[in-house]
Amino acid sequence: MRSPISALQHRLSLALRDRVAGPDAERRAHAIWLAPGPRRFAPDDPIARVQGHAAMYAGGIRALLLQSLHPLAMAGVGEHSGYRGDPWGRLQRTSEFIAMTTFGPEEGAARVLERINRVHTTVVGTASDGRPYSATDPHLLTWVHIAEIESFLTAYQRYARTPLTLEEADRYVEQTAWAAGELGVPDPPLTVMGLYEQLGSFEPELAASDGARDVVRFLLTEPPLPTAARPGFWLLAAGAVEMLPQKARDLLDLHLPVWARQLERPLLRYVARPAGGLGTAAVGWALGSPDDPRNDPESSATYPG
Repeated sequence: MRSPISALQHRLSLALRDRVAGPDAERRAHAIWLAPGPRRFAPDDPIARVQGHAAMYAGGIRALLLQSLHPLAMAGVGEHSGYRGDPWGRLQRTSEFIAMTTFGPEEGAARVLERINRVHTTVVGTASDGRPYSATDPHLLTWVHIAEIESFLTAYQRYARTPLTLEEADRYVEQTAWAAGELGVPDPPLTVMGLYEQLGSFEPELAASDGARDVVRFLLTEPPLPTAARPGFWLLAAGAVEMLPQKARDLLDLHLPVWARQLERPLLRYVARPAGGLGTAAVGWALGSPDDPRNDPESSATYPG
């Protein structure tokens, strides 16, 4: 019989899995964690450490907010991803891509990448300012990739008990380049310095479009969650906002009213940052459940080296 604490951990683990992996969670879990076959990355590789950590939850929220600041990328998301009508479906597809390409068998990773590339060919249109966009545009693919991995790395370095060393952080960026290249990113960064150089080159293109402001409302004020689950989500969201670059917060107008602006910096540092840490710790505790397939000692995975 489970203890009350163990039962709570089990319920939280199942709730997270159902949201992130969806109704097909059992099949996906076995395909990623338990299926036989060689893996591209070892369990102690930087990419596995970062992308298997609970900080990914706050990092993912940050990535969505940051990515929304490119108007053409946001146009494609707004018109084709169905994030409002099916937010959990989009999250589940994204989480499957990250988990399979990081932890899954190489054969499964190849299938997921092929499916994404096929879907990308259908994502074309015209933004509200008249500019055409396409999900196969190497420039937009680059933005989505670098905004994502910089957010994951930032969150891990903020909340992990043992952050990556400088050398390990470079290795993380290099390891993420493989999947990015398979998706059409022509020159993914291979070092942290290269990552920040590419991020800086996009600054002139960033703006708070109507789509970006809609993402802010959707994520931060109207999350698609039961009322009881929202406080936990808002802990993670507070951490995500605190980790955003100042310019991103300015563009998205993530500020207190003018009369309270002098309180903003201490609130970010002494309230939002610890809130994000608390939310991340809660997720990490829930995912430590022995019922999580990632903790199964009988996994059939084989790793390089």
